[in-house]
Amino acid sequence: MTVQATYDRPSSKEFTIISQSGSKLIAKHVFKKLLESEKEAAQSAMSAKTQLNRNNYNFAFAGYEPSNTGGQYILRVEPKVRSKYVYRGLVRVDGADFAVTRIEAEPAENPSFWTKKSHIRQDYGKVQGFWLPLKNESVSYIRLGGRATLTIEYRDYRLTGVSQPGATAAQKTRAKSQ
Repeated sequence: MTVQATYDRPSSKEFTIISQSGSKLIAKHVFKKLLESEKEAAQSAMSAKTQLNRNNYNFAFAGYEPSNTGGQYILRVEPKVRSKYVYRGLVRVDGADFAVTRIEAEPAENPSFWTKKSHIRQDYGKVQGFWLPLKNESVSYIRLGGRATLTIEYRDYRLTGVSQPGATAAQKTRAKSQ
């Protein structure tokens, strides 16, 4: 399934399906439901309940991986409340920016009758100075359907109405006037 996503901060997410192939059953009962859940999770009331913070999750230090760019802290996360919108697993945090670089997890609650188990890997990277999703791969084991892999590759970002983080006032003024 190829989907164009539009996110209008703080709480609007829209999806347009460009193309799809494969099982119509899986597309309807798994992938389209996933898109509906993503849209619902972006709404303000739900977003507050799913953000990666101390109000919603318990954190435990699980390790540190050194690297040339400052290393990665590894945290184990457990949601305080079970729902299909939160997850349990590992979160990697950049040692320099303290931004999430990867999430490897499973939903805290089964998101659908049609799925038995799911594993999610979300990778983040810097785009125009902001940490944004780069790739999401979800592997789900489907009742009566075997295994389904959903890969989302985020690209062609167009950030509007923003300036570079840490930019000086003069740089922000130049960016607005160009």
